[in-house]
Amino acid sequence: MKLLHIDSSILGAGSVSRTLSSAIVAAQVAQHLGLEVSYRDLAAQPVDHLSGAHLAAGQGAVPEDAALAADIADGVALLDGFLAADIVVIGAPMYNFSIPTQLRAWIDRLAVAGRTFRYGPNGVEGLAGGKTVIIASSRGNVYGEGAPFAFLDHQETYLKGVFGFFGITDIRFIRAEGVALGDDARAKSVEGAQAAIVKLAA
Repeated sequence: MKLLHIDSSILGAGSVSRTLSSAIVAAQVAQHLGLEVSYRDLAAQPVDHLSGAHLAAGQGAVPEDAALAADIADGVALLDGFLAADIVVIGAPMYNFSIPTQLRAWIDRLAVAGRTFRYGPNGVEGLAGGKTVIIASSRGNVYGEGAPFAFLDHQETYLKGVFGFFGITDIRFIRAEGVALGDDARAKSVEGAQAAIVKLAA
């Protein structure tokens, strides 16, 4: 089995989502003997955002320079790695009610017609099913169902929607929210998320 581990927080060692994603991976490694793990830190090694030149290359144009050609090749490798993974673990903090732009740039490289989805006579068909996506979600405030600010959640709702669009039905969230509401709130939320990770691996 193969596991793909993605981090996107810009906070380094102080990141809650990184702490949780690492714990999730460790639990999965303990659960699945021989699990092959690959890792990409999108903050340290970002993917370029899509441009008109990227789209032109996708339609058959020859890349104009070596840097663009290398970035396109990197994007293809990222997509291949995603498709090959049985388990995908993503550290996804909420930034300004959504996901980090680094994570969005990676997802843009996955959303390729004919690889992760296709349009047909019956509408959209996801092509990347059969894998598990586990998302380590961290939020400064509280945005869960029933919370006053739930309507501003464009983080988990987006991730669930886009991976569902790719045909993935096994999407799980490990959430620590309210982590900016004081030390006690942060500690309690992270503790709850760590307990959920243990339960997930059980």
